[in-house]
Amino acid sequence: MKTSPPFWISKPLNHFTYEEWERLCDRCGLCCIHKLEDQDGNLYLTDVACKYLDIEKIWCRCYEKRDQKQALCRSLTSENIAENLNWLPKTCAYRRIYENSPLPDWHPLISNDPDAIQKAGWTIQNKVVSERLFPIIDWEKHVVSNDYFDHG
Repeated sequence: MKTSPPFWISKPLNHFTYEEWERLCDRCGLCCIHKLEDQDGNLYLTDVACKYLDIEKIWCRCYEKRDQKQALCRSLTSENIAENLNWLPKTCAYRRIYENSPLPDWHPLISNDPDAIQKAGWTIQNKVVSERLFPIIDWEKHVVSNDYFDHG
């Protein structure tokens, strides 16, 4: 019996259902950390997560209204992914599918384990602070290296 390839292989991004689109997210949380951009367009990562992100469970407290509540939040869609590649990590499933790269072994769609990314260490969990903790943030003091969130 021949089985069909999974949706992320058989469909272009712009044909995903809402549920399929949401299942691509591996819950690494990297899209929810604040980034700084200089005058030349260089992007710098920080170890400060959005105030709406639950940094223990890595889920947004206001997901359905996130771009209304958080001015810096960008809702990623198949239509705007190309213009947002600069801030998506190389491990991001949306980016990988857009670039025709395979999903990593720890991705929940491959591993069938929703916690595989945390177990593999490819998440912001235990590596960030919430902006809720700071009335004023000295952003430059929170810039981290590009590999700060890499495995382990």
